[in-house]
Amino acid sequence: MSALELIAIFSAGLAVALVVASSFVKTMIPLRWLAVGGNVGFLVYGALQWSPVTLLLHGALLPINLYRAAEMIRLTRRVSEAAAAGDLSGVWLTPYMRSRRLKAGEVLFRKGDAAEELYFLAEGRIEFVEIGDVMESGRMFGEIAFFAPDKRRSLTARCALDCTVLSIDELSFKQLYFQNPAFGFEVVGLVAGRLMSDLHRLERQLTDSREAPAVP
Repeated sequence: MSALELIAIFSAGLAVALVVASSFVKTMIPLRWLAVGGNVGFLVYGALQWSPVTLLLHGALLPINLYRAAEMIRLTRRVSEAAAAGDLSGVWLTPYMRSRRLKAGEVLFRKGDAAEELYFLAEGRIEFVEIGDVMESGRMFGEIAFFAPDKRRSLTARCALDCTVLSIDELSFKQLYFQNPAFGFEVVGLVAGRLMSDLHRLERQLTDSREAPAVP
């Protein structure tokens, strides 16, 4: 048996082991890297043993697996950078969201509606009707009800101006969440940060109202 045949057999055996190992991995980034290793091993085998079908199949799968692995790494990096910088806007999630245009006066969701999507306001202005609060563009919203046990909206969101709203549905978000534990951990931290920010804002408003002089 020649040296090239030994290398081909070793590459094929290693590729098979990596593919089998990937079946036991529960998270996406290690799975993709194991798949990349398997693709490379089969490509070496296909080239040395001249198997066009093997070369074609794994030559097509290799760039796909590399792209998906890089995509998840970029997402994890974006979320980590946002958490480190205290960025609670959710802009790091926008590449995974779909866009829609709404006219001024249109209602995005009403109080009591099921919270099936998480939103990011790219352009325009959103008014939360029950409390009269207005949100400017560049912010994520709807996350509280999205994670609440009853998954119901506590406020009505209406467009104060023409708006461009990005959204991600629960299934897509959960796929990102469970595929990458680092992503899920950072998301929990960011949502907790938003809750703490809202709590501090309410505490300041309560303090200001107590300190305001009484009207004679």
